[in-house]
Amino acid sequence: MGASGVDGRRPRTDKQRNRTHILEVAEEFFAEHGITGSMDAIAKRAGVGPGTLYRHFPNREALLAALLQARDEELELRRAAIQREETDSSAALTQWLDSLGEWVTAFDGLPEPLRAALTENTSPLAITCQGFITATEEFLHAAQRDGGAQSWVRGRDLFLSTLATAWVRSAAMADESSPRALNALMRSGWETSKNEQ
Repeated sequence: MGASGVDGRRPRTDKQRNRTHILEVAEEFFAEHGITGSMDAIAKRAGVGPGTLYRHFPNREALLAALLQARDEELELRRAAIQREETDSSAALTQWLDSLGEWVTAFDGLPEPLRAALTENTSPLAITCQGFITATEEFLHAAQRDGGAQSWVRGRDLFLSTLATAWVRSAAMADESSPRALNALMRSGWETSKNEQ
């Protein structure tokens, strides 16, 4: 029993260790090369065969979803802090959108698979995206109730606008002021003016 128990546990331990190691290597690799880097190159750097990598993460989206999980938890903590500490609903929405903007720039090229996930229910990133759209809607609806946001604005559109702004950061024509300018444009679109209140 003792030997078989040890034997029974060892593969699970090795499997978890492999998975953790692959994630650490993929984090570094995507930080260096963006998310379009080769999956086979990640396997090679991790010192595992492609089959081992694909057993853990059957596609790039599954690997990204696993890598983003820790960041998802950080973003959820930030969401809770904003809800707890910020009494101005428009300021809370702005802070949430800023936090979301940081999350979507974790890796170069990340906005595109997140956008694609919104139309592919089978993507492991789809649930993550939908969860953050729901959170955006909660902040938005509070601002709309308080008269701080336009009634026609949707949380999904704000999420997509955040992805678009993040994409601009890596565009050839963008400079350091581009993301800030786009954030200001986005806010002027959803926020009500003083005259409307």
